[in-house]
Amino acid sequence: ESIIASAATIVAAGLGGPLGGDISARLDDSLLITPSGANYATLRPAMIARMPLIGEYGAWKGPLKPTGEWRIHLDIARARPDIGGIVRFQSPYATALAMARKPIPAAHSMIALFGAPIVRCAKYAPAGTKELAALTLEALDQSHAVLLSNYCALTTGPTLEVAVVRARELETLARLYAIALSLGRPAILSDEEVGRIGERLKSNGADVRARIAALVE
Repeated sequence: ESIIASAATIVAAGLGGPLGGDISARLDDSLLITPSGANYATLRPAMIARMPLIGEYGAWKGPLKPTGEWRIHLDIARARPDIGGIVRFQSPYATALAMARKPIPAAHSMIALFGAPIVRCAKYAPAGTKELAALTLEALDQSHAVLLSNYCALTTGPTLEVAVVRARELETLARLYAIALSLGRPAILSDEEVGRIGERLKSNGADVRARIAALVE
């Protein structure tokens, strides 16, 4: 039900649809993930595929096979126990930067919401491949957002709710950065300043969880 609600939020926010994205959430020792070719509007709980996080790689249960990019979701979930939700999407500005293979540097304080002073752009690999999953995981590192060259964007969080909020914030950041690029060379904040901004966001009640609460209200 949380995955279905997140899918509706993604579509309503203009972040794309099922043909350009997928959603997963950790549940105990499994990963719940949207099925291949599923329409977000008609998605139901019984349609969600379940993949084990330990044991046979790629095994799944459910009436429909997992999304074609299940390797990305599974590899991230296996490597990052701190991540409970993953959203892959094709929003206009974030995808445009991915097409240009441009990472998003710390040109705005909002970068602190993603756990690193830069949103990297993963090297290109064909969609649906193990190589793409490996490159995505490498570029994500310990952050919570990444662009996939010529393809899409991805955000993560300790919960699916946080990952969806980060998806919305990433598209806003991408739009601002694209506009700034059209005006000239944006000024980039230092890594140290990004760290200080992150601490200030927490103390001022403006971090990711505060943004979740604002959306609920």
